[in-house]
Amino acid sequence: MKKISILGSTGSIGTQTLDVIGSDPGRYEVEGLAAGGNVALLLEQARKFRPKRVCLATREAAAEAAQHLPAGTKVLYGEQGLVELAGEGDADLVVTAIVGSRGLNATLAAIEAGRTIGLANKETLVTAGHIVTKAAADKGVSLLPIDSEHSAIFQCLNGEKRSDIQKITLTASGGSFRDKTRDQLKGVTVEQALSHPNWSMGAKITIDSATMVNKGLEVIEARWLFGVDYDRIGVLIHPESIIHSFVEFTDNSVIAQLGLPDMRVPIQYALNYPDRRPTPTERLDLAKVGTLQFREMDEQRFPCLRMAYECGRAGGTAPTVFNAANEVAVARFLSGEIEFLAIEHILETVLAKHDCISRPELETISEADAWARELASRV
Repeated sequence: MKKISILGSTGSIGTQTLDVIGSDPGRYEVEGLAAGGNVALLLEQARKFRPKRVCLATREAAAEAAQHLPAGTKVLYGEQGLVELAGEGDADLVVTAIVGSRGLNATLAAIEAGRTIGLANKETLVTAGHIVTKAAADKGVSLLPIDSEHSAIFQCLNGEKRSDIQKITLTASGGSFRDKTRDQLKGVTVEQALSHPNWSMGAKITIDSATMVNKGLEVIEARWLFGVDYDRIGVLIHPESIIHSFVEFTDNSVIAQLGLPDMRVPIQYALNYPDRRPTPTERLDLAKVGTLQFREMDEQRFPCLRMAYECGRAGGTAPTVFNAANEVAVARFLSGEIEFLAIEHILETVLAKHDCISRPELETISEADAWARELASRV
């Protein structure tokens, strides 16, 4: 029986991971669950899956949860609690599904403890890819991607030599506004931005999909996961989200991974790798789908993707600043403080004022992150 801990259990990836676990009784044991402030849902999960420990974002939330948890469940809170949950205990695999850069220290703690990582937190590699990948290599720890695009590439590369890769292409749905011109984006609402045509995701990642920041973060993540330089990582708009990504090899052959847009497939692949298991998902019927469409990426229409490539190529603290500024900008948009197109303006302004530091240590990364957040909050 495989023991699983989930960081971000009440979010979109976390709840779908538990759905996969619950659909295959006797195969998994839930070791730990970490959530933010959704106490009610965490309690529901804890009663069903009986983890040994849970973690919440604040002392107050932890105290509230402690009154209702099953006897013997250890309650943790805050950053230190998250690190303890990830690094201690008996988990075989830790699913890192916390949104944003908060998952970095916990991921490093899990790696230090020798846990296999089910990586659904792309910001971990975006902000500290050189540190995380080195730590994983030093410990012999596998980083199993859960993002649908990176899982697709990972599957396409099974049995292949990395030296034979000619190009990796990440597909993008285009997000909520893929058919709108830039002029039509003026004044769009939060509700409109959160209406994704294909995927069921959390609010932050859905906004990132609309701005194409999410695809930019995935490009940076792909560079660290697969060791391919940015000139060999492309992005193609694919509105149906059936081909999740593909790899072109030196002989000009292309291998792609296909499936309906359901995150439970890449989640289950990571939980069971290298084995495959039946999933509680619908089968792909290509005759029913009928047509698959593709469009070239337009970086003038989606300037955030261009900025992500520039930050990735610059390296150092540039991706950290890009990610941190975006997290603040998206939060401001979701709260109604700024308009949708202001997200781009905030990113451009913060990046223009940033002096990039190469090969940063964790302390420098943390300082760059805090600087970017402070500036992005008042631009």
